[in-house]
Amino acid sequence: MIPWGGLSCCLSGAALYLLGRSSGRDAELLKTVTRVNQLKELAQLLDLESKVLPLIVTISGRVGSETPISCEHSGLRGVIVEETAEQHFLKHNDAGSWIQDSALMLSMSKEVPWFLDDGTGRVYVVGARSAAGFALTVGSEVFEESGRSLVRGTLDYLQGLKMLGVKRVERVLPTGSSLTVVGEAVKDDIGTIRIQKPHKGPFYVSPKTIEQLISNLGKWARLYKYASFGLTIFGVFLITKHAIRYVLERRRRWELQRRVLAAAAKRSGPDNEDSIGKAENGSEAKRDRIMPDLCVICLEQEYNAVFIQCGHMCCCTTCSSHLTNCPLCRRRIDQVVKVFRH
Repeated sequence: MIPWGGLSCCLSGAALYLLGRSSGRDAELLKTVTRVNQLKELAQLLDLESKVLPLIVTISGRVGSETPISCEHSGLRGVIVEETAEQHFLKHNDAGSWIQDSALMLSMSKEVPWFLDDGTGRVYVVGARSAAGFALTVGSEVFEESGRSLVRGTLDYLQGLKMLGVKRVERVLPTGSSLTVVGEAVKDDIGTIRIQKPHKGPFYVSPKTIEQLISNLGKWARLYKYASFGLTIFGVFLITKHAIRYVLERRRRWELQRRVLAAAAKRSGPDNEDSIGKAENGSEAKRDRIMPDLCVICLEQEYNAVFIQCGHMCCCTTCSSHLTNCPLCRRRIDQVVKVFRH
């Protein structure tokens, strides 16, 4: 039998090792990006350096927009707003009990052009939702209970449902919040500078500083590394344990066959000892073909009992009545069935 547990641990360790390498590589990349202290300096850098290679920079500033969105529920003003509505209800299952469940009723998203401003200049950010580290702030979370209409409640109950209410969540990227952006800086024909996702390279939009991002990636890289080593060692232990058990099981079965052959030789007399001795020196297949039908416990009676669930037949019914595990595979015996050869 294949040691799936050990193999799964080793494969999981390899996956964590790759994640750790990826996090460490990202941390090293962030150390090499160009740091722009003031946004007014970015235009000069683009004129000097972006003509040869794409310019990957990190900038910081506060979120702003010329046309911000006014949030309906929280009253905040933001540049990205997401609204979701979930219907919560109790559902009658097959066991006769009620379990809580939910279903998405509404999901809306709005975004307007926005920029980062540090007082010296503006830089527009494009495609922030696909960036690593991007998260919206929960501006409002309201639960509206369902109405107490008798007719509606009766219809839902007949369908196996009990309506609890609607949960509305409003997430927003507020104006004025401080962000750090890592990405490719480009400038169009009219001089507008924007940060976008590079073809190759890091792309981050996060409230953390660049030093915090590098430190956090380094911590995750070390954590993945240690977890990878631990899972790999445990997987190798499981595989080694399975291999040792397999070798010992094969050796024990060979010993049982040798004992049965020796007992058969004694019962058959000296004329059959030479043939059995030759069979012992032959292959295992030959031994199986001339194996006598003796019980492996008493070595006197012929075996006539089948073990359920493993299906092995190696003992007589008398000896089987005293066993709880199969002598061959060590599986628990649920039932013993007597068989008849004729």
